[in-house]
Amino acid sequence: MLLAQFTDFMIVVLLVAALVSALVGEIADAAVILVIVLLNGLIGFVQEARAERAMAALRAMAAPHANVLRDGSVLTIPAADLVPGDLVLLEAGARVPADLRLTASASLAISEAALTGESAPVAKTTGVVPDPATPVADRCNLAFSGTLVTYGRGAGLVVATGSATELGRIAGLLGAAGVVRTPLQIRLALFGRRLAHAVLAVCALIFVAGLLRGEPALLMFMTAVSLAVAAIPEALPAVVVIALALGARRLARQQALVRQLPAVETLGSVTVICADKTGTLTQNRMRVDAYWVHGARADAGGDPGAAGRRSGAWPDVLRAMVLVNDAVLAADGGIAGEPTEAALLEAARGAGLDWRAMTAAAPRVGELPFDSERKRMATLHRMGNAVVSFVKGAPETVLPRCAAQAGAAGPEAFDAATAAAAAAAMAADGLRVLALAMRSFEAVPASSAAAEEGLTFLGLVGLIDPPRPEAADAVAQCRSAGIAPVMITGDHPATARTVAARLGILRDGDRLVTGAELAAMDEAALARRIGDARVFARVDPEQKIRIVGALQARGECVAMTGDGVNDAPALRRADIGVAMGRGGTDVAREAAAMVLLDDNFATIVHAVREGRRIFDNIRKFIRYAMTGNAGEIWTIFAAPFLGMPIPLLPIHILWINLVTDGLPGLALAIEPAERGVMHRPPRPVRQNIFAGGMWQQILWGGLLLGGVALAGQAWALAHGAHAQTMVFTVLALGQLALVLALRSETESLLAIGLLSNRPLAFTVAGSVALQMALVYVPALNTVFHTAPLAPEELAVCLGLASVVLLAVEGEKRWRRRARAHRSAT
Repeated sequence: MLLAQFTDFMIVVLLVAALVSALVGEIADAAVILVIVLLNGLIGFVQEARAERAMAALRAMAAPHANVLRDGSVLTIPAADLVPGDLVLLEAGARVPADLRLTASASLAISEAALTGESAPVAKTTGVVPDPATPVADRCNLAFSGTLVTYGRGAGLVVATGSATELGRIAGLLGAAGVVRTPLQIRLALFGRRLAHAVLAVCALIFVAGLLRGEPALLMFMTAVSLAVAAIPEALPAVVVIALALGARRLARQQALVRQLPAVETLGSVTVICADKTGTLTQNRMRVDAYWVHGARADAGGDPGAAGRRSGAWPDVLRAMVLVNDAVLAADGGIAGEPTEAALLEAARGAGLDWRAMTAAAPRVGELPFDSERKRMATLHRMGNAVVSFVKGAPETVLPRCAAQAGAAGPEAFDAATAAAAAAAMAADGLRVLALAMRSFEAVPASSAAAEEGLTFLGLVGLIDPPRPEAADAVAQCRSAGIAPVMITGDHPATARTVAARLGILRDGDRLVTGAELAAMDEAALARRIGDARVFARVDPEQKIRIVGALQARGECVAMTGDGVNDAPALRRADIGVAMGRGGTDVAREAAAMVLLDDNFATIVHAVREGRRIFDNIRKFIRYAMTGNAGEIWTIFAAPFLGMPIPLLPIHILWINLVTDGLPGLALAIEPAERGVMHRPPRPVRQNIFAGGMWQQILWGGLLLGGVALAGQAWALAHGAHAQTMVFTVLALGQLALVLALRSETESLLAIGLLSNRPLAFTVAGSVALQMALVYVPALNTVFHTAPLAPEELAVCLGLASVVLLAVEGEKRWRRRARAHRSAT
């Protein structure tokens, strides 16, 4: 794994450059190149090693032990020793050790959120599921390895262990997903290959031209080699690493932990964000969203409306939400219990009810626990001289047992069909619907079944895992940045549709696709439908990978967010995986390139902005370095054809390459973002790094820099001045002027401020001082073959260097005017 980091073409070219530098005696330059290469290799090695931890985290989710019935005795054995046919016993708080076909269920409920994305625990039964194609989330007679028992108890036969389980299948998908190269890695690899070929051709041409002109072969060889080393921007990998590392540090302050540095830049190319619903776009906790009382529906807020108040049922609705409930108020003020019951208690408390006072005034004297066959529960409470039964459950099981409904003057006639239609309408809106009812007795009934018969209907309560408050604004910002949000969830289609519509993900003309519909599509059909599909519901892990792959086949750069085990393979397959840090699983975090520490979808928007800023700065460095290198090449190449001697020595070229190229270029990595960076479309993944006319800018900028250097040489030769030192100084100062002008692609240096990037300003000042030391310090004159310049010679050098700054600023002004003209027309 470590050796593989040094096989990239750009890295190989740099290693050759380091070898050549050492052979010509430039040990310091060779050492700098080797340090940069080793740094990149170590970072890549660490990234791959971290990615492999996803498999280890997935294995750790398996239950370490299991209670099993063997030979008539209950034994506790390591989960790894389970075999198909073993009878496993389950109880609340236990992690399921293998895939089980349930044979017994007593109020058994299992949390499968990490596996399927379903927010609420799933009630389990022992009945038959006839359709073998039933989605995992709907297989109510199976318990899956790695899920958690939240309520009740049960037993089941082992039907799959290890890699044959649903969890093991996801592990296989995770291993097969592979790691996708980031857009930055693709662009830099292509750039490195093209640059190396071009540099070798130019240097060979210069070497041959020098020999034909009669120059010494050794001098021309050293000049060509030095120029080759100078022309390859070996500071580019360092600039990339520093830009990404600083971007990662900025994102960490905004609660985004970057695990793979190139992921920061990848966000700048993202065109589609595939977001998991549960825990990513929603809060991963149930909340009462609506009531239906006495024929009137109202949103949650503690009051079901005027009809409910007139009916007199509202107090009993709240009372039932508190009493037929096993959730409790903890000492710290929180609520402990099953998520649905905790949501009911939270809503009642929000309406002003005192849980402790109510439970003390109406002590529980009996109960019929929730059963997955009956789909309801009942509790009996002593209230004054009477005993009151409160019932809560699925509408289809409670409504048929109601003989009346609560009214202002007592029980009234009850229309079960109307209530059932209201329940169906609430379910169609994506709500989980519960019916509440009650009955009064003089004493505890002799038959427990009587507690659930002859009931008085109170109302319906609709619950939902609500969207995060900031998610809708984040979705809107993504759209303004040209990024399409897509919801992928294992949850019910109605629930997914409701949440997506509230967040603005699903709009007119957009399509919702279910897992069953997706399974029926071939690749061609999926390619046709993927363009307008914005919500995918009831999908399994393989389908998530398929969706991501179909989007990538369209040329999209895909970010996948998620928090569950079921999200991990798609996180790995996507161009960038983003996991939730608080509510997410270890498997998802290890498979992702970035982790949101605050589980805030809006943080992704900040990361996109940072990614775009970083890529802009890398482009600026490439333009700066390549323009400077082109100037050096033009200077050396053209001088002999103009009848002038070799203008630079190898040591001059390497000095310019190391000091005036490298150090200011590194400071470009922290340049602030351009204005309007989030109001432009994402870059195409395969877009050339030189897109937008940068090749032309490098060409004319290099010609200009080479032209002013040759002008300085011609002036020096005409006036008997120090020609070689002047060319050396003009090139050095001209490149420092260039880096100041290139800080913004559109704004002038005066508009952005000279000190808005203080490290760059100080680096430029320091480089000027070093260049002056090479010209005026006698000891350095000997080493670098320079001579002190007279005042008029220095003035000519400064004047020629300033031409570069003025020319680039003039080009930017012309671009601003052209853009304003296009906007006006």
